[in-house]
Amino acid sequence: FDRYRLVLADGHAEYQFDAQLMAMRHWRIPPESISKTMAGTPAPLDALQFVIEIRDKLGMPEDRLPIYLDEITSPLHGSASKHTRPAPPAAELAVADYQTIETSMIEGHPSFVANNGRLGFDAEDYHVYAPECASPIRVMWLAVHKDNAHFACLSTMDYDSLLRDELGADTVARHTQTLRDQGLDPADYYFMPSHPWQWFNKLSLAFAPYVATRKIVCLGYGDDDYLAQQSIRTFYNISQPGKHYVKTSLSILNMGFMRGLSPYYMSGTPAINEYLHGLISSDPWLRRNGFTILREAASLGFRNYYYEAAISVDTPYKKMFSALWRENPTALIGANQRLMTMAALLHVDPRGGALLPELIRASGLDAAAWLERYVDAYLTPLVHCFYAHDLVFMPHGENVILVVEDHVPVRAFMKDIAEESSILNPNAALPENARRLAADVPEEYKLLTIFVDVFEGYFRHLAQVLADHGVMHEDAFWKLVAGRITAYQEAHPERLEKYRQYDLFAPEMIHSCLNRLQLANNLQMVNLADPIGSFQMAPNLANPIARYRPQWLGQGQADTVRALA
Repeated sequence: FDRYRLVLADGHAEYQFDAQLMAMRHWRIPPESISKTMAGTPAPLDALQFVIEIRDKLGMPEDRLPIYLDEITSPLHGSASKHTRPAPPAAELAVADYQTIETSMIEGHPSFVANNGRLGFDAEDYHVYAPECASPIRVMWLAVHKDNAHFACLSTMDYDSLLRDELGADTVARHTQTLRDQGLDPADYYFMPSHPWQWFNKLSLAFAPYVATRKIVCLGYGDDDYLAQQSIRTFYNISQPGKHYVKTSLSILNMGFMRGLSPYYMSGTPAINEYLHGLISSDPWLRRNGFTILREAASLGFRNYYYEAAISVDTPYKKMFSALWRENPTALIGANQRLMTMAALLHVDPRGGALLPELIRASGLDAAAWLERYVDAYLTPLVHCFYAHDLVFMPHGENVILVVEDHVPVRAFMKDIAEESSILNPNAALPENARRLAADVPEEYKLLTIFVDVFEGYFRHLAQVLADHGVMHEDAFWKLVAGRITAYQEAHPERLEKYRQYDLFAPEMIHSCLNRLQLANNLQMVNLADPIGSFQMAPNLANPIARYRPQWLGQGQADTVRALA
């Protein structure tokens, strides 16, 4: 480690810290090494004060800075809670069940500074609804009129069977009678779940005209208990774990987005999932690997026609009331397998113990063998989907569920499909109900899903965990990653020209900076209808696997990215 000094423009505040500069400009900084002085006098460390001191460098509009300070304060509040409540040590998590691991995560998205703001929750809401609090939650059920609501599902499902499976015949009958008792025709309504916070804080107020005209009828809490997942608006059924996940709109500001769900997107969500599941299931290589998606099997969206008439642009006001049901992976694994969020591989418990070394130790494998299996379960399928199908996902740690056998990842499930998957070919032959998948992306941006989402957004943090805990040097890790990519490409030489055109071994990679996205617009970080238009580009990054470029690949398009700098 080297010692660094950061002297701010006013000359009064000075910070000192130890750091090792790792690949992709990643700063490995021991927290205990950070100190501050003011005019030469020791001063306490204060995250909010630091943001204020560097605000001229952030490029953030002044009216957004207080919101960003809130987005810093809220994670600090949550972090204090996480680090003071009893938590399973890493060694226990290595053998823990799916939901124990899920609710023990404390970091959030590691690439973001303000990574779990949850603005809108009060102090009591935090203890009721925050995933790490692991409080059982019952969703609110509402009857919604078909004049405003649209239901969609997989072709193998229907609304009535879904409701019977999710609610049970007795509860369906009870809700049906509630409508009849009010003189309403149950055939005119769908039964729709809502996050309790959303009902009490948004829908009962902003949608009051629809409540008054009985286009929305509150049916009360459901019978099943759920746990909030890391994504905060998705619920896992703990009363009957084989049931679907339920995902709901939640109008809190969390990491650059108001966490709504578009009712317009909901109408096409199951069809997109069905198409992609068919594409993946029909691919022999993916079948052998075991990689697949968790289908968003059914969806409901409620349109507020007042907001639609008042506002022509995309806005969170149009995304306050939608829901979907996602497949549960519990029934899709073997008896000797278990599930684990991939975010867990970055987990460090409040005592400083990391989960990843404990998993490797419990497996009986050496670190290289374990990591090769992990990369083959996670990265290699993403590489295959890109080169074989132009198919990309949003593969950050919280979006991937690992299937673990004997403490080793053997395959992966991808989730958040309809909103965060694309086929990077505007001319792809897609069914009409899946046309939204086709994306017209500049050539130089097509590998961002690997370079930014995997390498920069996840693997650089994984490399630090490995280094911090003496498991593997980062150079050895990147060499291993390069080796698994090379092994895949050598096994599929028929795509050589595409490997050269979209070169994973290029000397440099363009860099879409995630924190700059949030700083540019922390109310809506990305416009999902035009995500590329939102990108905040930073100087290129050196590619950590470029030095391991196989000779047979030749030069190809290796200098494409450099030319774009």
